[in-house]
Amino acid sequence: MLNQGPLDHAWIARHIPHQGGMCLLDAVETWDQERIRCRASSHRAADNPLRAYGRLGAACGIEYAAQAMAVHGALLAPQDGGARIGFLVSVRGTKFHAGRLDDVAADLQVEASCISQGGSQVLYRFSLSAEGRLLLDGRAAVVLDADPLAAAP
Repeated sequence: MLNQGPLDHAWIARHIPHQGGMCLLDAVETWDQERIRCRASSHRAADNPLRAYGRLGAACGIEYAAQAMAVHGALLAPQDGGARIGFLVSVRGTKFHAGRLDDVAADLQVEASCISQGGSQVLYRFSLSAEGRLLLDGRAAVVLDADPLAAAP
């Protein structure tokens, strides 16, 4: 993986639509054309907007992975134009190796790898881990240039 990072939280917030507490990633550690690895500590925050009933379930890790994918798209976007708008449309084969994230003391390592790309669809493999312990992994499909879909009634 090329070391094209690190990029900080402020850079991430300027390049993805997630703002305020919903911008979950702290930094991009490394990235290249196919992969990205980010770091996050927001899973420990008591005011994390994804918390429910005083806890942050492992399924919320999918949002961390989706944000890493969005950052990857922003990094790959042409410099003369904006990033392509994308929507997470499918999550498959997800395996949860932990029940929750808020009780993980270490920072999260959020990784996403592009395994297929064609036209307006991208398929990523993703994983979340902490101190070498796998917390969840799976695959996600993203539809790009979906802004007309968002405007549909």
